[in-house]
Amino acid sequence: MKLDTVEQWKQVKADIFWAEVAPCDHILQIYETDAVFIDTLSGFVGNGINTGDCCIVIATRAHLWALNRQLVNYGVRVDTLIEDRRYIPLDAEETLAKFMVNGWPDEQLFMNMVSQLIEDCRKTNRRIRAFGEMVAILWAQGHNGATVQLEHLWNKFCEKETFCLFCAYPKTGFTGDINSSVNHICDQHSKIISGSESQLTEIYYTDKAIA
Repeated sequence: MKLDTVEQWKQVKADIFWAEVAPCDHILQIYETDAVFIDTLSGFVGNGINTGDCCIVIATRAHLWALNRQLVNYGVRVDTLIEDRRYIPLDAEETLAKFMVNGWPDEQLFMNMVSQLIEDCRKTNRRIRAFGEMVAILWAQGHNGATVQLEHLWNKFCEKETFCLFCAYPKTGFTGDINSSVNHICDQHSKIISGSESQLTEIYYTDKAIA
């Protein structure tokens, strides 16, 4: 799939897109700039908060800080949401360390970690949506096989637990032929969002069946 030449991009209002994503959707964005990514992530989280979802965000410290700042600018009371367990921000590197063994995601450790996280969210009796940046960290470190395996484990977990999952990678992390290497990532997702425009008001996306 050549992301730069996709002819079937669909356009929809961002609030409608995020409100209508299915609980089983696994969404991907390969973004060109951090600004585009934070816009998209804040739309994903903001819509979840507005509709009463429990939002889990596993991201780098820099991206958590940028997201929180943007949410506060929107008038969101971040501290209150965290206290009420409606917004759960987690450091991606610290979370990765809980299940990586010798450079490879240990399936049992991963399943245990995510199961506990989801179980805690279920106590709020809310729908769940989650963002994960751990895959992008592994990819940036050159652990391509481990990245695809982690995406696979997320999909495997989502087969028994119903929630929307969003992942994002910086385009700069793809070397060589981006359209060749990106196929391995795209195959693990059900929807792909354009990463070249601000996603605050409009979303450009395409459907992609999970392999």
